[in-house]
Amino acid sequence: MKKTFLKITASVAGIMTAFALSACNDSDNNMMDIPSQRTITFENVVTPKDFVESGSFQGTGTPPIILPGQSASITFSAGKAQALMFATMYGASKDWFFASKQPGIKLFTDNGTAITGDVSSSVLLWDNGTKDNMTGQAENKPITQVSNVNASQLMKLNLSYNEATSEFTLTINNTSGGTANETPFSPGVWAVSNYNGTQLLNSVPFFTPNSLSNPEITDIAQMGNIDKMKAKLNANTGIMTGLSPALVVIYRGDKNPIYELGKMDNGMGLKEIAQTGNVSKLQNSLKSFPGIKGIYVAGNAPVPPGNKIMTKFTADQGDKIAYATMFGFSNDWFYANEASIDATVKGDLSSKTTLFDSGTGVDQYPGAGNRQALFGGTPQSENMVISKVGTQYPVPAVQNVIKVTVN
Repeated sequence: MKKTFLKITASVAGIMTAFALSACNDSDNNMMDIPSQRTITFENVVTPKDFVESGSFQGTGTPPIILPGQSASITFSAGKAQALMFATMYGASKDWFFASKQPGIKLFTDNGTAITGDVSSSVLLWDNGTKDNMTGQAENKPITQVSNVNASQLMKLNLSYNEATSEFTLTINNTSGGTANETPFSPGVWAVSNYNGTQLLNSVPFFTPNSLSNPEITDIAQMGNIDKMKAKLNANTGIMTGLSPALVVIYRGDKNPIYELGKMDNGMGLKEIAQTGNVSKLQNSLKSFPGIKGIYVAGNAPVPPGNKIMTKFTADQGDKIAYATMFGFSNDWFYANEASIDATVKGDLSSKTTLFDSGTGVDQYPGAGNRQALFGGTPQSENMVISKVGTQYPVPAVQNVIKVTVN
């Protein structure tokens, strides 16, 4: 009886072992046949800076002050809602300085028309509150407007505008000669605040009226020294951007279905992604494209810094993945993978991602071009081949803007 039981047990064990091996083999075969599911994530990792552009200006002499009858000019880019802030010392004072109204000189009308000509009414004269106006003794008072001096009689401001590039030139003229308040102007600083689509990132640049001053503006107001302010501006100036919803395509073949480097836009919908972030046209166009196995969209709204979007997709061995998302603060730029990518891989794809120019719209300074979608504009049309974005503008490195991962 015992031998019979052992035989039965051994027989059952053998059958179970065989069944288990068979099940493993069947499972392995099925896993090869069932497409794998992945999640691709696009994260906006750019560090927002207060200012999109900044710089300095000075006279041509030694020392480089701007004397009565002399002038200095600055050129900068801007779009609707942005403003220019500047500051320079009223030289014949203990601690006064000229600065434009907060948040700066208005550059466009509400309907987006550039303001040009005489904008002298935008400049004011401020008392820094750190020195007594008569004795020069140190004091600790808030910054206030100098009420008994008309700044626009001492300083004339003139704006000109290049619509194609969305660049302004501001000329600062010292017209104080012969007045009761004749004065030289010190070297000065200027900045254009970044705009995120709804508001300026810094609506009170350089100083806050009716509050105590800061070391940077104090150095300008008391000594005409712009070094501290220049350093602070440099540290807080940089191009930023939002990203658009991303189009993700699973395909077979050697040709990236989204774009071809060195070729003209084919009209299937890349232009709409690159100019406005709208993926719908290309999404629909690719449905009948040879070799397409799946089309997915990550996100349904602009992606600001610090946010991410994702979508699930399925892929077989031998499939490839392609993707595209707009560099939002541009006229016609987009991020996409440059080399082909195995759709079944996992990990960080950021190093395989490149910033491209679709060649469909004339470029302007990123985040400061009035024809950009950010400002409700439409790019000026051009017909160039798709190319990599070069070094004309100080755009952050790809890995400092977008992170693409597959899990």
